[in-house]
Amino acid sequence: MSSSSLTLDTYRLLGRSGLRVSPLALGAATFGTEWGWGAERDEARKLFDLYVERGGNFIDTATTYTDGNSERLLGEFARDHRESLVLATKYSTLRRPGDPNSGGNHRKPLSASVETSLRRLDTDYIDLLYLHVWDFTTPVEEVLRGLDDLVRQGKVLYVAISNAPAWQVSRMQAIADLRGWSPLVALQIEHSLIQRTGERDLIPMAREMGLGVVPYSPMGGGVLTGKYSRDDLTGAGAGSDESTRKSFNRDLGWVTERALGIADVVKEVATELGRTPAQVALAWTLQSPGVTAPIIGARTPAQLEDNLGSLEVAFTPAQLARLDEASTIELGYPHAYLASDLARMQTQGDLKVEPRR
Repeated sequence: MSSSSLTLDTYRLLGRSGLRVSPLALGAATFGTEWGWGAERDEARKLFDLYVERGGNFIDTATTYTDGNSERLLGEFARDHRESLVLATKYSTLRRPGDPNSGGNHRKPLSASVETSLRRLDTDYIDLLYLHVWDFTTPVEEVLRGLDDLVRQGKVLYVAISNAPAWQVSRMQAIADLRGWSPLVALQIEHSLIQRTGERDLIPMAREMGLGVVPYSPMGGGVLTGKYSRDDLTGAGAGSDESTRKSFNRDLGWVTERALGIADVVKEVATELGRTPAQVALAWTLQSPGVTAPIIGARTPAQLEDNLGSLEVAFTPAQLARLDEASTIELGYPHAYLASDLARMQTQGDLKVEPRR
């Protein structure tokens, strides 16, 4: 059996830093209902309290989540726990439509977004600041120096990146090391049984360059929880908050025949283990090489309780193999070639060479 034997207070180090974080992060994008779903204030407070009471310390938000209400609610809830929590937020998404400098990766939105986040979170510092979305226009030196200035000012403790090409992230990390600027310590990416493309370059790069991987949507936007059916491929049953979220996920490309097929295998394994599909999906991400802490986006205390049960899931090798087979992706060139017997023979011949541990 493959067992994690984890609890929320079995802390992990985040990337090359000494920062200790829980193995499951609480996603605060569900704090507030401005996006058509989510938790009202009192329900969001219950989510926060449950997570913290269990020993959780790693909470994730962003400057534009639920139109800023996510940060405001999190700041209110965290007031009496501030020093013991690791609060992560993000900058770079457009904060004012029509204002070209209210989004992007350059200094102006960086500075304004951080000041806004500090006010909303009611704190003097941000533990972890992510660049949220790569903009393809800002020079990497400007990004890195801007982030480093914030660290030197004490407004940010650690810096990280999300939704960016692997080659840019590795380039930035090399420049930061050469210049003595603050290194990136975390990489937030979409990663789940239905989205494994990060295994081609992003996750191997993160492991090599010292970034802890923090996956979002580890349940594929809810598809892996088993609540979707083939009817959702065509958008049947509109009208409720739940169907609004389903429509959003379908538009993002999460609800596909392939994804539903993977969800079927997740259900089968969950039945064998006496667990829920959500727990199986989360547990798979938890045990993925390079992953530090998947982000859970529960909307009710019952969902959060269920998600926390993923820490206790133990797979057999056969079950892991079935999940892998159902969700496997083509690695593509050059990865498939480099993993082939031909490439091994060309570089090693019949020699036996152990990989780096």
